[in-house]
Amino acid sequence: MAEPTVFYKRSTFVTHLPKDALFSPGHYWLLAEEAGVWRIGFTKFATRMLGDLVDHQFEKSPGDPLASGDIVGSVEGFKAISDLYSPLTGEFTAGNPALQKDPEIISNDPYGEGWLFRARGTPDVRCGSVDAYRALLDATIDRMLEKEASE
Repeated sequence: MAEPTVFYKRSTFVTHLPKDALFSPGHYWLLAEEAGVWRIGFTKFATRMLGDLVDHQFEKSPGDPLASGDIVGSVEGFKAISDLYSPLTGEFTAGNPALQKDPEIISNDPYGEGWLFRARGTPDVRCGSVDAYRALLDATIDRMLEKEASE
């Protein structure tokens, strides 16, 4: 990861979050590559919740319009198939071609080579800074720990 990062640790979860990225409530990150063009991927937290990923597919093609919340495609793990959602409004430009050879890079390098897709547009208003995402992670992990303790 070439971008500057922020260290995050809560309970047993540890990661380095890209400092300049935006983060969605659905655990996607968006990093501006140029004005209005974003590289988008799962956060490390999302990949940990999904488990080992073995396949993926995109339902959108380059040039297709996107609205925030639209299904872009899906990822398949040993446990389940999960939809991929757009965290922005604009247009789908490309899926990550490296995923064809090795979908595991999504989990192994989520902020680097394991990005999911590129899109041109405007991030959803709910996407926030690394500090806002750290607060979301704190609340999410605390809820998980409380649920675990009560069972």
